[in-house]
Amino acid sequence: MSRYKAYPAYKDSGVEWVGEIPEDWDMWKIFHACPSIGSGTTPKSDSDDYYGGDIPWITTGELREGIVFQTQKKVTEKALIDIPTLRLHPKGSVAIAMYGATIGRLGILGNDATTNQACCVMPPSEVLHGKYLFYWLHANRQEIINLSSGGGQPNVSQEKIASLKVSAPNNLLQEKIAAFLDHETAKIDALIEKQQRLIELLKEKRQAVISHAVTKGLNPNAPMKDSGVEWLGEVPAHWVVRRLKHSASLQSGIPKGKDLTGKVTIEVPMLRVANVQDGYLDLSEVDSIQIEPSELGRYALKYGDVLMNEGGDNDKLGRGAVWKSEITPCIHQNHVFSIRPADIEPDWLDLVTRASYAKYHFYRVAKQSTNLASISSTNIKETPLVIPPKQERKQISSHINEQLRKFDLLENNANVQIELLQERRTALISAAVTGKIDVRDWQPAAA
Repeated sequence: MSRYKAYPAYKDSGVEWVGEIPEDWDMWKIFHACPSIGSGTTPKSDSDDYYGGDIPWITTGELREGIVFQTQKKVTEKALIDIPTLRLHPKGSVAIAMYGATIGRLGILGNDATTNQACCVMPPSEVLHGKYLFYWLHANRQEIINLSSGGGQPNVSQEKIASLKVSAPNNLLQEKIAAFLDHETAKIDALIEKQQRLIELLKEKRQAVISHAVTKGLNPNAPMKDSGVEWLGEVPAHWVVRRLKHSASLQSGIPKGKDLTGKVTIEVPMLRVANVQDGYLDLSEVDSIQIEPSELGRYALKYGDVLMNEGGDNDKLGRGAVWKSEITPCIHQNHVFSIRPADIEPDWLDLVTRASYAKYHFYRVAKQSTNLASISSTNIKETPLVIPPKQERKQISSHINEQLRKFDLLENNANVQIELLQERRTALISAAVTGKIDVRDWQPAAA
C-alpha cells in the first residue's frame, strides 16, 4: 500500500474493528441508510403455481461475489401475490448470505428479484452507493461472520446486519472508491486467473506424463504389439496385459447404519470418499465408527493397500491412492474399495489406475445417473493392467515420480502466488473502504 497516500486527518470511528476513518467521513447504520432492508422465503416446492415464472428467485448458493443475473429457479406473479414474505427487491440491491456454509457470501442483483429466507437484501440507498456497500461488506466479512450464532449451522440475523455501522464518505467519493476497486481488483483477478490456468495445465501435464509412461514405457524405440484393448492401443511387445483380478484382491468396505444395540463395540477411524483424492490421501478430517471387535480384522487396512473410490461425481470415479498406514488401526466405508496387490507393487497399481486409459475404463463401465457415477467391484476387477518387467516398472515409477515432484513444486509456487494476491486484494479493499488510503486523485490509466 506504500504507493497510496493517507488522508490528512483522521478520527475515531467508534467501531473497534473499523478503527480510525478520515475526519470528514461518516458512520452509517445500514438500517438508517437502507430503510427497507429485507429478505425472502421459499415457496412450496410442490406448487406449479409458484415456480416456472419470469421472476428470478435467488438462493445463497447463487451469491458468488458478483452481479446475479441468472437463477436456477424463477417464480410467478401468483407467488408474489399469495406469499407476502416473498418480496420483490429492486435491481442494484446488495444481498448477503446469513446462514450455514455460505454465510457472508455477497451478490448484487442484476434484475428485480426475489430471494429465499437465507438472504439479507439491502436496496439501493441515497447515502450508500451499492457497489461501495458491497465492497465494505466484503472487506468486513469475517467480522460479520463473527457476529453469528449456532454451531454446525452458524447464522447471523438480519437485525445484526441492519445494525452494522458502515464507514463512508460522500456519495461521489463512494462511487470513485468503487470504480477504483473495480479497476484494481480486476487486475489482481487477472493475475489470479493466470496462476489458476497454470495449475490446470500442470494437472493435464501430470496426467499425460503418467498415461504415456505406464502405457508406452521410456524407450521410444521399443517394439510394440496390440494390447488387445481397443482404448489402450499398442504397448511394448515384452509387456504383459492382464485383468486386475489376476494381480490383486479387492475388499469392499463396511456399510454404515448397522444396528449394534446391546452389542460390545469398539470405535475405530474410518476413511470416506472425501479422504481419497487423486494420488494422495486427505486425512485432515477422518470420521470414526462403532463396530464389533470381530469386524476389525475383516475391514482393517494394511500397508500398501490401494484405495479407490466407488464413485460420486464423475471426477471422483475410480480416484485412488496408496495407504501407508498413516493411522493404525483404520477401516474404510463401503464406498471406498481396498485393492491388495499380489505380484505387483502398490505404487505401480496406483499409477496404472490413474492413467487415462484406466479412467476411461471406469467411466465406460460405470453406472451413470445425473452428475453421478458408480463402479462395481466386478468391473474394477476387470480393469486391464499393463505390466512391464519388475526392473522396468521401478525405472518408470522413478521417472514419473521425478516429473511429478517438479509439477508439484510449480503448483505449490502457483498456490502461494494466488494466496498472496488474494491477501493483497482483501487488504486493498479494506484500506479503501475505511479510508486508510486516499484515492480522491485516482484516475484509470488511459487505454
